[in-house]
Amino acid sequence: MTGYTPNEKLQLCALQHCWLKDQELSPREPVLPPPKLRPVASFWEHFLQPGSVAAADFQAVQMKPKVFPGVRILETGEIIPPMEEEPTGHH
Repeated sequence: MTGYTPNEKLQLCALQHCWLKDQELSPREPVLPPPKLRPVASFWEHFLQPGSVAAADFQAVQMKPKVFPGVRILETGEIIPPMEEEPTGHH
């Protein structure tokens, strides 16, 4: 007798279906180890993490507003004069 019986064919089909379903990846897969960082990259990676001393210092720095000619300084009321033109003579 050659070949599979109808019952064996059903079992093989079911096994193949289960095997194919097991090959599908879940949203959590693949699970990869975190990448290894070189020392300098590792330093910068952790430099401004929340809770670090550098992050606290960085958060305390405030940017000064840009000042252009004609802008009024709020604290003093002074108006920034226009820039003087450079002399056109040769150096």
